Amino acid sequence: MIQYDVIIVGAGAAGFFAAINIAEQNPDLKIAILERGKEGLQKVKISGGGRCNVTHAEFIPSELVQNYPRGEKELLGPFHQFMTGDTIEWFEKRDVELKIEEDGRMFPVSNSSQTIVDCFLNEAQKHNVEVFYSHSVKSIKNINESWILETNQGDFISEKLVVATGSNTKIWRLLESLNHTISQPVPSLFTFDINDKRIKNIPGVVAKDVAIKVVDSNLESEGPLLITHVGMSAPAILKLSAFGAIELAKRDYKFNIRINFIKQSYDDCLNNLKELKQELNKKTVFKFTQFDLPKRLWQKLVLASDIFETTTWADTNKQQLDALASQLTTAVFQVHGKSTFKEEFVTAGGVNLKEINFKTFESKFHKNLYFAGEVLNIDAVTGGFNFQNAWTGAYLVAKAISK
Repeated sequence: MIQYDVIIVGAGAAGFFAAINIAEQNPDLKIAILERGKEGLQKVKISGGGRCNVTHAEFIPSELVQNYPRGEKELLGPFHQFMTGDTIEWFEKRDVELKIEEDGRMFPVSNSSQTIVDCFLNEAQKHNVEVFYSHSVKSIKNINESWILETNQGDFISEKLVVATGSNTKIWRLLESLNHTISQPVPSLFTFDINDKRIKNIPGVVAKDVAIKVVDSNLESEGPLLITHVGMSAPAILKLSAFGAIELAKRDYKFNIRINFIKQSYDDCLNNLKELKQELNKKTVFKFTQFDLPKRLWQKLVLASDIFETTTWADTNKQQLDALASQLTTAVFQVHGKSTFKEEFVTAGGVNLKEINFKTFESKFHKNLYFAGEVLNIDAVTGGFNFQNAWTGAYLVAKAISK
């Protein structure tokens, strides 16, 4: 049986961040990371299309927490201890400079996730953190105030245990054996599958700012909308998928959404269309795009309003203008399924948040058992927020262990 002072299960973002911070503050501690895979930091590698979306440029805790469908209340205190500015400083001290993009997402200046991976691997090596790959944990037991971990390659023992395995159902089952409650996982970040002639053959088209509501629910969001080969994506959709994760799972991902493409009321839109009928009377409706919509989307909505390609504004009748106003402000689309967002798989689910002390991220049931990252029932919308949760939790775990 191999003995360590601290064992961390999971060689992901939270696991490495916790290990490095613990080792930095406690050079004499013997620290090990156990990872079931052949290598670690896989989620870091694929994040942000291979660029690693490290965090988000939101510097007010009360604003930052609003991006967490699960964890909003619990993370407010922790974010006052360690949040975006601290993350930026942490990486800068290790010669990794971050940059802010227009939408607030933050990436390494190198535009490569390998920069973050190398930073973690170098820091772990520098601080003598031992990483054991291909070590799958089979059981976790607490005996005489020590943690005994049985793996497929031998047993380990430590005084303190940090679980940072992300959405790992096998580890969740082991935690249930320690009397922790697991909220069952459902997908959180996903795109909508929609088969509709109004968006057929126009993949890549982006409506810059729309309002979307799931019919017969309180779920709604705003933001950019991307039309894809199979349906719809981009922040407006992803936010809905995150905040509606549990509700949409109950509906088996079959539901209707109502989209306001121009964020005007139906009446205001109709009045604007009547004015356009006067101003552009000789021009064809199909060719001259209005309301700053992408041309191909405008044309699809015009055709869906029973307006022909050759119809001039002067020739439109009341029914056609009514139909076009409806298409622009209250268009209903039927969702018949979901698709994973890029390669990033985020789930709602994990250890019940009521069972965690969020000052230290320690279990309320077991002394010296800590959690960090998505092993907890915390998830966020896209944009670097899930990583910020990982950094914050791991930092506070390290701080608690270092006392």
